[in-house]
Amino acid sequence: MNRVAIVGYSTTKFQKSADKSVYELACEPSMVILGSSRIPANKLEGLLFSSCSHDLYGGAITSEMLGVNPKITCRIDNLCNSGTVAISTAYSYISSGLCNSVLVVGAEMHNSPGSKLIWDVSRGHFTSPIYWASVFAKMHMREYGTTEEDMANIAVKNRSSSVSNPNAMFNKPITLEDVLNSRKLVDPIKLLDCSALCSGAASVLLVSEDLARNLDVQPVWIDGIGQQTNCASVAHAIPNIFEKGSSKSAASHAYEMARMKPSDIQVAEIHDAFTIMEIMAYEDLGFARAGKGASYALEGNIAVNPRGGILGCGHPIGATGIAQVCEIVCQLRHEAGMRQAGTCNVGLVHNLAAAGTSATVMILRSE
Repeated sequence: MNRVAIVGYSTTKFQKSADKSVYELACEPSMVILGSSRIPANKLEGLLFSSCSHDLYGGAITSEMLGVNPKITCRIDNLCNSGTVAISTAYSYISSGLCNSVLVVGAEMHNSPGSKLIWDVSRGHFTSPIYWASVFAKMHMREYGTTEEDMANIAVKNRSSSVSNPNAMFNKPITLEDVLNSRKLVDPIKLLDCSALCSGAASVLLVSEDLARNLDVQPVWIDGIGQQTNCASVAHAIPNIFEKGSSKSAASHAYEMARMKPSDIQVAEIHDAFTIMEIMAYEDLGFARAGKGASYALEGNIAVNPRGGILGCGHPIGATGIAQVCEIVCQLRHEAGMRQAGTCNVGLVHNLAAAGTSATVMILRSE
């Protein structure tokens, strides 16, 4: 099986709205990568487009707009982890030998149809993701004594980090009091416990090992990928979520493939669409014991969400997972400037979809 490296990455600034089409957004980071890559555009063999927009045939449309003619194009939609599913698909194409280079681009508008889960009849009228965040928060509080202050600490931490990220939607810090006094939307979730939907795009270029060795760029290797889909509806996601959640399984597979353990991770991008989700992720990923995620947020030894996470950056659904990978690549190449998390060389990406019914965990490593 061929090894696969990421040799290019780019992210647009995430904004509340955009006066461009989803394809124009997709072209922005892609053109940056193609313009700086030593791979001629006419030699690009695959392009995967990650988005939850209504627009169809997105891979081919984006390819034409970029002036490339890849062997393989397709659009991938898996709600909030569309981006990492697309990257995993590109990895499969390259490791199998079907392609030696694949550009993965994610783009989304702020009014994406992926923000409402109207197909899930088990939700009744409660189609917004905030309702399952409320359920998980109440469960964690009852089971482990987690408090609203514990969740608020996550928002304060991540918004503090986003100050150093010029592409983040939010560039001002907030206080614990700001979070606790923000409007309560669905008990116990408050406005500042929530990420904000936005417009944005991100892109990464994956290549085979042979091609990576011939490029004058530092490769970041994809050492481990774990994916798990437990169900689609929130009704089936809730039972045993702390014992058998999709993140636990995905993490286990990724660690096994990479031949690593949680203590090997030095920097991580965690899916913090709501503050409670980051606390749960610490436990699912093996960084903290069950019930200790809240304290790990304050005392842990891994740099988590240095770009500001989803809470600080915003959430362009189809681009989010790719933007997370971009940040880890940036960190492992030591190109993050003010937000650089030391001399790290192993990083993890954790990306969820639809109440955590499915998850992707990726482990990346630089040489």
